[in-house]
Amino acid sequence: MMGPLSILLLFLATLVSLSSCTATSRGGLPPGSPFAETAAASTNLLPQGIAVGDVTSQSALLWLRTNGPMVVQFEWAPVAAWDSLSKMGTAVAPVARTPLFATGPETDFTLAIPIEGLTPATRYRFYVVVGTKGPEGTPTEARVAVGGEFTTLPDAKSHAPVTFAWSGDLGGQQRCRRGAAGYPIFDVMRAKQLDFFLFLGDTMYGDDICSSPPNEPGADFRATTLAEYRARHRYQRGAEALRRFLETTPVNAIWDDHEVRNDFAGPFDSQMPAGRQALREYWPIRVAPDDPHRLYRAVRAGADLELFILDTRQYRSRNTDQDGPAKTMLGERQLQWLLNGLTESTATWKVIVSTVPLSIPKGGVPGVSGNDGWAGGPGIPGFERERQVIVDAILGQRVKNVVFLAGDVHYVQANAYDPNGDGVPDFHEFVAGPLSAAPGRQTPPNTGLRPTTLINEGGYMNFGLIRATRSSFAVTILDEAGATRFSHHLSAK
Repeated sequence: MMGPLSILLLFLATLVSLSSCTATSRGGLPPGSPFAETAAASTNLLPQGIAVGDVTSQSALLWLRTNGPMVVQFEWAPVAAWDSLSKMGTAVAPVARTPLFATGPETDFTLAIPIEGLTPATRYRFYVVVGTKGPEGTPTEARVAVGGEFTTLPDAKSHAPVTFAWSGDLGGQQRCRRGAAGYPIFDVMRAKQLDFFLFLGDTMYGDDICSSPPNEPGADFRATTLAEYRARHRYQRGAEALRRFLETTPVNAIWDDHEVRNDFAGPFDSQMPAGRQALREYWPIRVAPDDPHRLYRAVRAGADLELFILDTRQYRSRNTDQDGPAKTMLGERQLQWLLNGLTESTATWKVIVSTVPLSIPKGGVPGVSGNDGWAGGPGIPGFERERQVIVDAILGQRVKNVVFLAGDVHYVQANAYDPNGDGVPDFHEFVAGPLSAAPGRQTPPNTGLRPTTLINEGGYMNFGLIRATRSSFAVTILDEAGATRFSHHLSAK
């Protein structure tokens, strides 16, 4: 069931030496371990590291990519169980294991493996055992490659604080990997001990050339094919700071445009299928049982927080289309999913995650009349008709404590919106980014939703940090050095 007896014995023997290991040990073993030399030779088995994604109160997705065809297995247990094992000095490990999985070229040697039956609000530690394929597909020369940690979310009945961050836009306009760390802002975020990170798209810039020097070599081309999109994703994982971050921080990733090309509209772009496949291969995104291409999804984090992560690319009309009943950003099925989710949610805070902002007129390609975000501009169409459908649902159903999170424009903006004009804000929007890209041109919001702008500032790399509780929603913007640039506090209604 688990392979030859010799492999099982190797797993058990290895667990003894793993028990005192920290998740940040690149070799996966403590100094002095009899397996240390073997593990040191194993670090190249997973050259792009590991990642954890789409964590819920009872499940997670564990991601890896091997260096060629391998057989892999994940082992996991609560951190408290590993620590107890270390103190007991026994090989009877209270661990769970996946079956053996084989990596192959059809997914560029990547795997995203779901694990279920976890305990809510519990810190888990996992390890990856990697081996070459034996004659019958069983692993030979199995080695512990690396380990990581994550915490499951609280269940929907628990009023527990949740801390998370969001940002986007990584490696654009010549701001790519520079030096071994690559993108040091991830070390700053990692120190915040997040429950999860929302990666709001532009996880790489496939349509943008990154020359070397000053950047690390490997991204000096524009991606148009599946092989090239995969190569650009691999280039990002060459950043040591990003790999360290993903070892201990769950990520909820969604795409924006540069995973394919600037301002693309999915149904009309021939390159979208290749870009979408590479995105799914390189980020742990749960597969919906009824639609393998679906990317939009909800995340419930305790009694007080529910997030609705939107896909603003795959179903959208052309930006240049005139606004009206036929123009859509989300597509009818996703729109109804969002409206139903908002009105049915029992969470205190309802967070709508949109990679493109609500009110910033965001023109696209020069000479093309169309805005890439929700808002329109003078004589330039946006997607305001569908935006108003969402606003009307919030107001009509009296949905309280709604917050929008966005990115894409490469600067910080926050707005309190009063669309019904009664002098009381009905919802808020906070825009963060970039993680590493050229600063955007700061633009005030259009006036359609009656905004009060709290900040409109740029010129630095940044991310947003949120702490959500039963009574409050605290937002802080931090720059790449960890300095606070903005903070705002919302009280629950």
